[in-house]
Amino acid sequence: MNKLFFLFLFFLSLFTAKAGDYVFERNIYYRPLNLNAYADSMCVLDIATPKGASNAPVVVWFHGGGLTSGRREVPEALMQDGLVVVGVEYRLSPNVKTTEIIDDAAAAVAWTVRHIAQFGGNPKKVFIAGHSAGGYLVNMVGLDKSWLANYGVDADQLAGIIPFSGQVITHFETRRMQGIQPLQPTIDETAPLFHVRKDCPPMLILSGDREMELYGRYEETAYFWRMMKLVGHPDVTLYEFDGFNHGSMALPGFAVTREFIKKH
Repeated sequence: MNKLFFLFLFFLSLFTAKAGDYVFERNIYYRPLNLNAYADSMCVLDIATPKGASNAPVVVWFHGGGLTSGRREVPEALMQDGLVVVGVEYRLSPNVKTTEIIDDAAAAVAWTVRHIAQFGGNPKKVFIAGHSAGGYLVNMVGLDKSWLANYGVDADQLAGIIPFSGQVITHFETRRMQGIQPLQPTIDETAPLFHVRKDCPPMLILSGDREMELYGRYEETAYFWRMMKLVGHPDVTLYEFDGFNHGSMALPGFAVTREFIKKH
């Protein structure tokens, strides 16, 4: 998709955004306290709610950072169109295993499904989205139903899965911990590709420019999209944002995400 077109959409959205119409609830624990000091400090989330919202669609947002860095965020570009936005913090490698990070993501989504009505959101309209490592996490939580099932939630009740340049082979941090180099691809049960299925929620798969992305991420996501189509998924869409690299692709991604949510 053309860079200038999406830059126009993004900057237009800055003028139409009304972040002042939102109220925040911060530092909410999505796990029981006293697991340990590190978990207590990291397993928290923030919620931005439109004033007076009721039964609003919800986006649960996971930050990037390679599963080793980053902080929770509530993207202002999503604070539009009446969306409730949940920004999630999670534990990081090497303090915990990557599977424990996926479990944090599942716990946060399950908490949102159970409690978001108290904050003006509709638990039947929960979309999960994230950039880079966050995209990997939403892929895993949405495709491998066992993670949310551990918390009594059916992944198929989610309204949509929206990975922004999310890894779909085994994550490079998992491979690093196994002594495998970043450019040596592997696929195991921690890879979203391992869990491709036709009956998961609608998917919007987003990538930067194939010549500018990280580690061939576009080709990964294109293969992911193709496999989802081949197994018969009825509602999966792939966008490549021409001229945007791994980091900057989030800018047009937010605009496309809002349209996807409106559609669904």
